Amino acid sequence: MFKSSFQFLKKDKAAVKILIMQLLFTFIEALPLVCILSSAMGLGIYLLGYNFLLSFGQADLIYSLQVIIITQELGVLLVAFIVTARSATAIATELASIVVTHQVESYISIGINPIHHLAVPRFLGVTLSVVFLNLYFSLCGLFGPMLISHIIGQVSASDYLAGLLKTLSLRIIGVSILKSVLFGMTISLVATYYGFSVELASTEIPVAGLRAVSKSISGIIIIDIVIIALGLIFP
Repeated sequence: MFKSSFQFLKKDKAAVKILIMQLLFTFIEALPLVCILSSAMGLGIYLLGYNFLLSFGQADLIYSLQVIIITQELGVLLVAFIVTARSATAIATELASIVVTHQVESYISIGINPIHHLAVPRFLGVTLSVVFLNLYFSLCGLFGPMLISHIIGQVSASDYLAGLLKTLSLRIIGVSILKSVLFGMTISLVATYYGFSVELASTEIPVAGLRAVSKSISGIIIIDIVIIALGLIFP
């Protein structure tokens, strides 16, 4: 799959179009939902957390709380679940339909590698989309509350930005990007696997979609637990 990912970009222009369409569906069309969800989460964490921590004289810890929850932990998980719900089902059912209607044999008969043409653009599209959506989620979730805090007079925009950038480390950003890459790869690989695993019955198509979603969520949770455990072992 990884070797094919680089080969198809040079040889298969039709697959590049599929990649663009996958990015359009998985990334672009999910931006409004991600923006609303991340902004609401960031604002809720900030407003509730700031007042709570202020009562203990530890208001500056709100930035660490935001960064850990939004960027490192919960944000990337929510993005992965959104992509799983929207794209894993779509990819698995679409590929299953192609298999059931014998289109794979048609591709092979005219010399087109079905992995290059069908699987690789979806693999790259979903993986890149999870990474981009994760970065977008962090931007909206972290910098969205800055405007509200400035309007209500809690913290000035400059102080908010300074506290946030002081807390946001390269390690946290790196862990977040690593998770998004692994989550995206997991979603795309599981969805394509179950899409191609059907045989000839049309009743297998919805089953493939359900299995893709459930197995993707399980894989995401396992990967997240492993990364958290490694972070505790190697702080």
